[in-house]
This record gives sequence, C-alpha cells and structure tokens, in this order.
Amino acid sequence: MAEMEPYGTVQENIPEMLEEIKEALINAIEEKRQGLIEMIADVEEKVAGLGQEITSLKEESDEIIRRLALIDGERRRARQKLAEISADPERYGESDLREAFLAVERLAAEFSSLRAREEALRRQIAELEDKFNRYLDLKEQAENFLSRLSVILQHLRRGAGEMEEAPPEKVDKKLALKMLEVQEEERRWVAREIHDGLAQIMASASLRLEYCLRLLEKKPEEVEEELRSIQELVKKGVEEARRMTYDLRPMALDELGLVPTLKRYLEEFKSFYNIDTEMIITGRERRLPAPQEAGVFRIFQEALRNVGKHASAQKVMVYLDFSPGSLELKVEDDGRGFSPEQVRQDPKRRGFGLWSMRERAKLLGGELEITSTPGQGTTVKVAIPLAEEEEDGKDPRPYSE
Repeated sequence: MAEMEPYGTVQENIPEMLEEIKEALINAIEEKRQGLIEMIADVEEKVAGLGQEITSLKEESDEIIRRLALIDGERRRARQKLAEISADPERYGESDLREAFLAVERLAAEFSSLRAREEALRRQIAELEDKFNRYLDLKEQAENFLSRLSVILQHLRRGAGEMEEAPPEKVDKKLALKMLEVQEEERRWVAREIHDGLAQIMASASLRLEYCLRLLEKKPEEVEEELRSIQELVKKGVEEARRMTYDLRPMALDELGLVPTLKRYLEEFKSFYNIDTEMIITGRERRLPAPQEAGVFRIFQEALRNVGKHASAQKVMVYLDFSPGSLELKVEDDGRGFSPEQVRQDPKRRGFGLWSMRERAKLLGGELEITSTPGQGTTVKVAIPLAEEEEDGKDPRPYSE
C-alpha cells in the first residue's frame, strides 16, 4: 500500500497545483482562441471575395439590363420597319424586305441571348448571396464565441490575482465578469463598425484608384471624372471616421454634460435618419458623475441606433426626468416594434444592442425595461439611482450649457 503524503505537505502544494491547472487552462483556451481568430480571418477573406464577386456580377447584370432596354427599343422599331415594307411592296424591293427581316431576327436572337445571360446571372447572384449570408452567420457565431473566450482569458490572467488581494467582502466576481464582457463586446462592435464602414469605403477607393491607373493608358479623358468620384468616397470616409469618433466618445459629454450631448446627438440622428424627434426634460437639470453620464449616454445611443436601423419609425420621443434620488430616461418610437420574448429565445436575433443596454443599466445600479409589440412601436426605459451627493443636493459638477 502506497504511503500517503502528510496533510500539511498536500496543503502546501495546493496553490502550486492550482497555478499549474490555471496555466494549462489558459494555454488550452488560448490555443482554441487563436484557432478561432484564424478561422474568422479566413471567413472574412471569403466574405470579401464573395462581396467583390457579387458586386461584379451585379454590375454586369445592370449593364445587360441596360442593353436589353436599348435592344428592345431597336427590336420594336425593326418590326415596325418590316411591317411598313411588307405593306408597301411597290415602294420597297425584295432586298429591302430581306434586310428588314434579317434585322428583326438578329435583334431577336441578341435579345434572347442577353435575357438568358441575365437570368443566369440572377440565379448565380442569389446563390452567392445565400453563401455570403451563411458565411456572415458563421462569422457572427465565431465572434460571439471568441468574445466569451477572451472574457474568460482576461478573467483568468488578471482577475484572479486582483481578487486574491482584495478583501472577500469587496469582491464581486459576477460584476467583474460582466465588465470584462461589456468591454469585449464593445471591442467587437468597434471592429465591426470599422470593417463594415470605413474599411469598405477605403477598399472601394483603392479599387477605383487602380481603375484610374488603367484608364490613364486607355481612356485618359475619363480619368478626371473618376477622380472626382474617388474624392467623394474619401470625403465619405472622413465623415465616417468622424462619426465613429463621436460615437466612441463625444467630447461634448466631458465639456458640457449629459443634457447638451443628448440634444446634439438627437439632432444628428434626426438629420441622418430623417425621423422626427422631440425631447422633454423634467426636474432639475444637473451634471452627474462621469461614469453615470457616460453610461446613460451609451444606453440612449444604443436605443436610437436600434430605432434608426430596425424600427422604420416616423417619430421618436425622448423623456429625461431628474428626480432627487434617481434619473429616468425613456425613448419611445412609433415604429414596427418586435416581440422581446422571441428575440431573447432566438440566438440569431439576440443582438449586442439589447444585451449591452441591460448590462450597462445593471453596472449603474439601475434597471432597464423594454416594452414592444409588433406594429405598435417600442419603449426603452432606464432608471438609475443617483449618488448620495446628488440626493443631498450637493452637485460635485455644476451643470452648464
């Protein structure tokens, strides 16, 4: 029978054993994470390739449709000419009749050939778009899983050490994990915004510049017009970069405070989406601590973003109520609405937006309530408690317009 190690020796080895287990777990997760990153990069390359192929085929299809319209007009005129010649044999000779007949046949054959090609292109584009969407779904699933792995890794690498130093009563592991998860999701959102917006604009500008270089050799007279279109693309890219910078951290929030920032963002939203807006403020307007102002702004921003992208609304009402011990923000739209329960149960529809608003509200110590019915609009309401100094009427940051 093997001799058992003394209890004291086992107890001394426990921290070392836990550290070994932790390192092995980190290495295993990191290996899977790197595999996921490579897979996502591969999928992104396939998506980009498919996107370019679809764009090229659509351009060809548009050109064919344009030619079909022209040939259809020529075909009608050729048939009219043939009818005119057939009706007046004394005026026109046999050669005129044969020439008119051959013109009708040639145009009919060309029209039929182009129509067949256009239908084939339509089928090909539909197949590629289906493949494109399946790759996008796969990419989204992989990114979701990658963000979870990244949160776990961050927690293992830095969370454990920090928690060992903190008193047990002050450690909120769930809160720490939620904060890490929010950070990781935000990084993913920024990456997606860059990929879907600025990166696409810059890629398009690069392709157009390559086209310009080819035009210089063959059709230099068309280069100026093409360069002007590229100039517009670059302007659009600059605007997109400014929009992203503002979305990430509007300077007005630090300088002017929550209310002016919400008003400005609402005006920009109205202009961009062409949706009527109105804001009603009640209670004593005042500055809040920076984390609270930033958190409320992010919830407001995400609520409006969802309206602009999904609601098909005509009007948005925003209510902001400053009470002595709490702040309530309510965003109402008259759009098409949705079923919150179905969204929660359907993984494909469970987006970052609703989740991030709920988590931000929790981190602020508040609650988020979403009320929506298909065809009857949506209401997003968040209420957060104010810090003790606000409740006592002591404003550490006086409000200023």
